[in-house]
Amino acid sequence: VMACRVINKRRHVGLQQLSSFAETGRTFLGPVKSSKFVTGGDCHESVLISSTVRLLESLDLTSTVGQLLHEAVQAQNNTYRTGTSTLLFLVGAWSRAAEECLHLGVPVSVIAAVMSEGLDSCREEVAFLQVPVHNVFDRVHNSRTISGLETPHVGSCPFLQVPSGAGGIPKEHDFKHAASQLLTVYSLSGRPVKLPEFFNLPVKVEAGKEASEGLKSSVHTDTCSRKSVLTHSRHFNRTDNSLWISKQDGFLEQYSAATPKTYRCCDLVELTVGLSHGDLGTMKLVEAAVQLQYQKACVQQGNCTVPFMFDVSRVFTCCLPGLPETLSCVCSGYVTVVPIASITLIEGLENQPLRVVLIEGDLVESYHHLGFNESTNIKTVLDSVELQGDSSEELWTNYVLQVLTQFNVNLVLVQGNVSESLTEKCGHSKRLVVGSLGSSVMQAFAEAVGAVPVTYVSQVNADCVGSGISVTFWSTPLEVVGRSSGMPILLKTEGINLITAVLTHSVPAQMQAKEDRFWTCAYRLHYALEEEKVFLGGGAVEFLCLSHLQILAEQSLNKGDHPSLEWLPNTSCWLSSSLPAYRPAVLKCLAGGWHRYLSALMCNSATCPSELAARTFIEHHVQNATASGSPSAYILNEYSKLNSGIFNSGFLDKLEQVPRVYDIVTPKMEAWRRALDLVLLVLKTDSEVITGLGHAQMNSQEVGGLLFL
Repeated sequence: VMACRVINKRRHVGLQQLSSFAETGRTFLGPVKSSKFVTGGDCHESVLISSTVRLLESLDLTSTVGQLLHEAVQAQNNTYRTGTSTLLFLVGAWSRAAEECLHLGVPVSVIAAVMSEGLDSCREEVAFLQVPVHNVFDRVHNSRTISGLETPHVGSCPFLQVPSGAGGIPKEHDFKHAASQLLTVYSLSGRPVKLPEFFNLPVKVEAGKEASEGLKSSVHTDTCSRKSVLTHSRHFNRTDNSLWISKQDGFLEQYSAATPKTYRCCDLVELTVGLSHGDLGTMKLVEAAVQLQYQKACVQQGNCTVPFMFDVSRVFTCCLPGLPETLSCVCSGYVTVVPIASITLIEGLENQPLRVVLIEGDLVESYHHLGFNESTNIKTVLDSVELQGDSSEELWTNYVLQVLTQFNVNLVLVQGNVSESLTEKCGHSKRLVVGSLGSSVMQAFAEAVGAVPVTYVSQVNADCVGSGISVTFWSTPLEVVGRSSGMPILLKTEGINLITAVLTHSVPAQMQAKEDRFWTCAYRLHYALEEEKVFLGGGAVEFLCLSHLQILAEQSLNKGDHPSLEWLPNTSCWLSSSLPAYRPAVLKCLAGGWHRYLSALMCNSATCPSELAARTFIEHHVQNATASGSPSAYILNEYSKLNSGIFNSGFLDKLEQVPRVYDIVTPKMEAWRRALDLVLLVLKTDSEVITGLGHAQMNSQEVGGLLFL
């Protein structure tokens, strides 16, 4: 991948490099992604790339800036598994914003301070677009998830494989039709604004008579027999039986002892559709995994009143390239691949309880645990290949077989690597050895069958051996005939808390991308259920940031702030006095980054014909939002007209109804923070290299304006 931007060495090279790197991942932003072929310069081999993480792994990032960018993206991916495309794009957009500020003559320290201040203000403002997850569940109870379209549900999911003996799949919930009730609030300009009842969000009231009195409004909905309350006051003088608690995130939550809320698997439909971001097929697999975990939790608790939780640490993937995508499914247990030569062995062990030993580490003759210190006083008396007899590995292999025979073990699960000769000899004696299992898999099997993991075979005793695991083919051998990579098998036992998503694709080059998409969807749903809140998606959050920064910039200009020619960099109050003067320009440049983000999002989503049309469309809504006096109220009102957000309403007239779109909260916030931190780090480093900061500080009176370039 060649960066199309020419680097000007007379300017801040680091910021230019960030912009060039970020431009390569522009097509990965939004639900409609375009894959790339990355070709090696030496061997001319091509790799198909479909995500930001894989792109940066394939590029030769030898520069310091490139390595910092790669580390930032990796940190985001390792923690959240999502938000990397947003991070990469914002790095490029805000690098350009910082360059624009430098061209305007804004000092580096002021750029860093105002940009940080602006982003912190945006993070506080977007809290008004957070929706509690239980509101999403309630909406499924009270109305159709997608008006005019058949609502998908977990019960009819074709990807779910329920083991025999498991409980039935919950039936589809009978969705009720309820008219959307509207609440009236007042914006900063005193104009009434209509908000849909579903959001149930507080709107800031900073001016007018309503603010001093503490605006309160409630609506009684006959169809669902519940109350929606919108308030800005800290004091709740209510006399009903329900308790309304103001949470730290700004939402109101109702608690009532008489009517506790319980939800069913079908209530999860709207949330999963909204978090799929267009990848419904992959999210269906994740949805099925949640249902399996929920069923297991219901069986353990004896009822189905347990809250939705999604433990991704007990979910695994098994990739089978070369098979049709229709074979992708989710099943209880652990699916792995064994050599084709093991088919006869599997047929002999199938459908019978197996005694199992769990080995931590590698199962090889030379393996020693971490921290092992080999004796140093051993001397070799004779070392000759002419000496006939069994080798040390053969003696070790025979010893392992003797131990397995002694305790009647016919299944060995190993966390690390396995000796090939041992695997072959165990197969001859009708014993199956499976290696490369994760620590979570070992722990799950240990809990289910009562086995105790050991480090060495010499530690095996009767108390360490578990029983009750069964092995079977994941699919019939005829369906996977022609696969040279191996045969998939399923290891399961009663009560096992493991779920495997079997991912298949007819094109092997797309296999990695499909697995990445699965984990992205899985972690989106995981964090949504864990945090119990989501953002309104479809660009609503970023649009609020753009509108909010525009208002802040205009407010700074209206105060009459302008640069003073008498400022001296070496004065103690220099930074504090210069912030108001440069704040409007920096805030506008920061808002320009959000503008570029929304424009690229619309172009990649195929919701506008050109980038010019996208920018015009965004500007139109920005003007309307700022004129309304309350951008958050404007967004909520526009969002209620079309579920997918204001950026689809002008270009999707043929689609009468679009599913609601949601975003997860913390990963998005962290992507913003990491992007700006990286830009400011490179900005400050560039300025130090260009100006020689230490020398400039000592001679600030002489160099004057050359301190910041």
